[in-house]
Amino acid sequence: MAKILYLMRHGETLFNQQKKIQGWSDSPLTEKGRKQAEIAGNYFRENHIQLEHAFSSTSERACDTLELVTDLEYRRVKGLKEWNFGTMEAEHEYLNPPLPYGDFFVSYGGEEEQAFKKRVSDTLLQLMQSVSGSTVLAVSHGASCRQFMRNWSHTSDVDQKERIGNCCILKFAFDHNTFKLLDVINHDFSNLE
Repeated sequence: MAKILYLMRHGETLFNQQKKIQGWSDSPLTEKGRKQAEIAGNYFRENHIQLEHAFSSTSERACDTLELVTDLEYRRVKGLKEWNFGTMEAEHEYLNPPLPYGDFFVSYGGEEEQAFKKRVSDTLLQLMQSVSGSTVLAVSHGASCRQFMRNWSHTSDVDQKERIGNCCILKFAFDHNTFKLLDVINHDFSNLE
């Protein structure tokens, strides 16, 4: 039987609001971000999804999001951290190159794209191999989620071309060491402005 991984991006943060580059640097959830996390938590309750294991990036914004989604005990995992943007951290987003970033950030002391993709993908594979339960929540970051999606795009018919928004949930099936994207859950946050 396939296990299910719910991979989720954290809620809106102060740096998101201020349009600052946020990788390994951190900033707190905004009030809107906290409400986004509560709405995401309601998704699991309303759909009677019983989470059995939970993991979070070591970044505070991810841990705080997870704690608003579920009261399940969880483990903080460094491998789920966002892309390391080097000295570009906390700078304004207008300094970002056009997508895809590739290895742009390496010259600023940041992480190479393929190394980043491998780190996140290997971490999630090891976590899913290690759990006995069948339903897992992992709270991570926008670029982390996107790189993981890209790593498994060859097995999946589902895709999302648009940006991965705050508290977006990616539902993957995991079977025989293979992930397949089943669904992209985007919540309606229009009333939170």
